[in-house]
Amino acid sequence: MTAVDVHAFADTSLAEPTLTEPTFTTLPAHAEDLRQLVREFAQTRLRPAVRRLDEADAADFDWELVTEAHQLGLTRLVIPRHLGGLGYGELGVAVALEELAAVDAGFALIFGATMLGQAPLLLSGDAGVQARFLPLFAGDDPVLACNAITEERAGCDLLIPEAAEHAIGVTRARREGDHYVVDGAKMFITNGKVAHYGTVFANLEGHPGASGLTCFVIPLDAPGVTRGAVADKMGYRACLGTELQFDGVRVPAENMIGGEGGGVFINIAQMNMARAAVAAIATGVARGALDLAIAWCDERVQGGKRLREHQFTARKLAEMAAKVEAARLMYLRAAHLADTRVPAPVFETATAKLFADRIAIEVAEEGMSLMGARGYVRDWGMEKYLREALGSRIYEGTPEVLALAVTDAIYTEDDGDF
Repeated sequence: MTAVDVHAFADTSLAEPTLTEPTFTTLPAHAEDLRQLVREFAQTRLRPAVRRLDEADAADFDWELVTEAHQLGLTRLVIPRHLGGLGYGELGVAVALEELAAVDAGFALIFGATMLGQAPLLLSGDAGVQARFLPLFAGDDPVLACNAITEERAGCDLLIPEAAEHAIGVTRARREGDHYVVDGAKMFITNGKVAHYGTVFANLEGHPGASGLTCFVIPLDAPGVTRGAVADKMGYRACLGTELQFDGVRVPAENMIGGEGGGVFINIAQMNMARAAVAAIATGVARGALDLAIAWCDERVQGGKRLREHQFTARKLAEMAAKVEAARLMYLRAAHLADTRVPAPVFETATAKLFADRIAIEVAEEGMSLMGARGYVRDWGMEKYLREALGSRIYEGTPEVLALAVTDAIYTEDDGDF
């Protein structure tokens, strides 16, 4: 790879993050500055690598590009400034992830997963554990994190509180003196192969199912931690998902986050915050597909005129553009509310993700239709957007899980503005 001065992208004059509300026409200055910075990196550094990242072996990981992004601050966006971070909230995170995902959603998810791994530390309000771990992400070399909750057998029973006691085969934790001993396995953990730390959810011994869910921060080089094979995914190939096995892993009690049994509350809070960011990734995928379709329809000539001049094509492009704009407005509002409400709202974040997940698939599918055979061929890039559009509907809540969250909010008088 050609050498690059990564500091050329860094703008030390970035406005300090504030909670200024976005309007229908402008973002707050801090979010707009970040968006422009990340857009330049995505278009000039990430785009030339997209095909290589997508076709690489499933276990390959581009530390060089990750290091460049780290030097822009993408591994420490949400960390408070007094701990070496940039102090951005969900709004800044969301616009940055859209810019990355419009080029490569898998690369965006590397940093989304790191921030999700940091989320329990931030949500806990535990100054001691924050001071011990969060500054590590602000060093010269990139440090990545993961959030380990997904399991092979427990599935959605870990996500739905009323189903927690029915969870099967959950990773376990038992107290031994000033340590907890963790045993079990986590599946499909994004960054699991390359992360330095994981926020790991385990059920306390003596509690049924996952009703005693508790969160621990665990260095992934600790004795007893084994990283499994990398999943060979159809999309999002720049980020690595793997199994994490815990065999008698001894975790200091001071590494517990949120108290015994507090994992369920941390999980709910982090999901409600993360869904705005995932909606931004899905919107980015849709935007990337739309941009590709727009360029193609301006170039392709059929019946003596450009494809975009045909009425049927124009209708398709207009509807695709409307869907992307609507998804962006929904995730921006959800992200702003996640920054300004405690706890983060359920309704707005869940509906933003539910809508963005669907329109990403619809826009990429229409883009493939407009490009015809070329849309189906890897050389042109549209089929990649369709593969990645199918991915975001799985993590941080499938449509079915989101439907339960949304309808629960609908029938709760004090949650949601509708």
